[in-house]
Amino acid sequence: MARYTGPVCRLCRAEQKKLLLKGGRCRSDKCPINRKRPAPGKDPKARPGKRSDYGIQLREKQKLKRIYGMQEKQFSLFFERALRMSGITGENLFVLLERRLDNVVYRLRFAVSRSQARQIVLHGHVAVNGKRVNVPSYLVRPDDVVEIGESGKGLVVIKDALKEYGRSGIMPWLSLDPDTMKGKFLANPRRSDVTDLGDIKEQMIIELYSK
Repeated sequence: MARYTGPVCRLCRAEQKKLLLKGGRCRSDKCPINRKRPAPGKDPKARPGKRSDYGIQLREKQKLKRIYGMQEKQFSLFFERALRMSGITGENLFVLLERRLDNVVYRLRFAVSRSQARQIVLHGHVAVNGKRVNVPSYLVRPDDVVEIGESGKGLVVIKDALKEYGRSGIMPWLSLDPDTMKGKFLANPRRSDVTDLGDIKEQMIIELYSK
């Protein structure tokens, strides 16, 4: 599947929002959002035009899609699955996105970004319930154990990423033993628990796909 390979800071500038795509750089003074750099491809002195309802809805979808590092077709499939589930579609969508294995690896502090977590999964360094899984979109279930396999326990990138656990901890729906590099997905999160994505308005995404 094709994937964006350009400068990821450009994506944050396009959305004028921190998408947390580069780990520590996003929290440093080098972040273009901290430096208030304008959106790419526009004259910074130009007066911004008024966005249509469609444009606003599209930007919400693009922000969420880029945060989780997904392409349009895959994101659409996740939305369709959330729509078929019982309950609130917006909440279902967030639950499905948070259950992705690459996201769980990132949330467990085994990687500094979701893109790095995706690489760790693709390279076969992650096991779920003792079985190696190299599919980033694999959906983790409550009580599943996610751990770094023997091939990955010596990797410096994972050891460095785990330092963030001591500073920030992890989300309440997860547990982690940093010494054994083993974590557990305790339960599906609620939308109100996912507090680090800013002001994503999932209702606008639902309205966009409902047209």
